[in-house]
Amino acid sequence: MQTDRSDLPSSPHDAPTPRRPLWIAAGMTALIGGFYVLREHWGHVAGLWPYLLLLACPLMHLFHGHGGHGHHAGHGSATDRPAAKEE
Repeated sequence: MQTDRSDLPSSPHDAPTPRRPLWIAAGMTALIGGFYVLREHWGHVAGLWPYLLLLACPLMHLFHGHGGHGHHAGHGSATDRPAAKEE
């Protein structure tokens, strides 16, 4: 009688690892830790809100995903409109 070894992992690296649950647990731990740090230091953080808002303006301009620059010249041109039907 032969043993079918096709279902056994050939090395320890082939065994499935539970990566997603570990990332979820690490994220939740970081979120809870961040909440408690923010709660204890709220007086210091609240004074930074105006500066964070000013920092957000250029970052939003850079990363707001409007399709990229260079597409502004074609607005309203005749090639953008559908051709009229001839009767």
